[in-house]
Amino acid sequence: MPTVPRDRASPNHDERRFGPPDMLVLHYTGMTTAAAALNRLCDPAARVSSHYVVEEDGTVWRLVPEQRRAWHAGESGWRGRHDINAYSIGIEIVNPGHEFGYRPFPEAQIAAVEELCRDIVTRWTIPGRNVVGHSDVAPHRKQDPGELFPWVRLARVGIGLWPDFSQPAQPLETIADTQAALAGYGYDLPVTGAEDERTVQVLIAFQRHFRPENCDGIADAETRRRIASVAAAI
Repeated sequence: MPTVPRDRASPNHDERRFGPPDMLVLHYTGMTTAAAALNRLCDPAARVSSHYVVEEDGTVWRLVPEQRRAWHAGESGWRGRHDINAYSIGIEIVNPGHEFGYRPFPEAQIAAVEELCRDIVTRWTIPGRNVVGHSDVAPHRKQDPGELFPWVRLARVGIGLWPDFSQPAQPLETIADTQAALAGYGYDLPVTGAEDERTVQVLIAFQRHFRPENCDGIADAETRRRIASVAAAI
């Protein structure tokens, strides 16, 4: 039986300005408890929200109708867009995060996330490259859902994109080539030809998503190869 979300209305939403959503942004709550996260996401003074919250036991909460613009992404960018809230559905996944004791996501939770995401991407026809983490759209300030999140598992059932990294890819010889490939995939990154702070931040975000075993922000040969594979897969 599909999981039926529980409803807890958040007042923190407004009208979508650009039509139906075509992005899905996954977060972790980064708070010590699920109750604290739910309270904050429903507090009008906090001015933050998401469409859904998924607890560690798999309980799903619906806070904002999908047709409305929830306030979850903040200052962000993807594929040339910068009001990511207007284009996306946001899911908060309960986890203390890097600040309070980041830990693996339990099976019951990921199973519920998978079910919820499959329903969303099917109903709204969300392409794989538009299923992203908060750190992908805001690499300069966010780390979630982090390197422990099982992106490859979701991609195997049609949620997001995960190329076959065992296949050869066109080499990226320069930092400008690397920046261009990252920007071509969707990251908000200018092509400067320099290994600047913004580039390092984006490299870390890419690695958290596509090379989670090594999130050092260095464009070594394996990271460049994976960037080329991801860019070629769109």
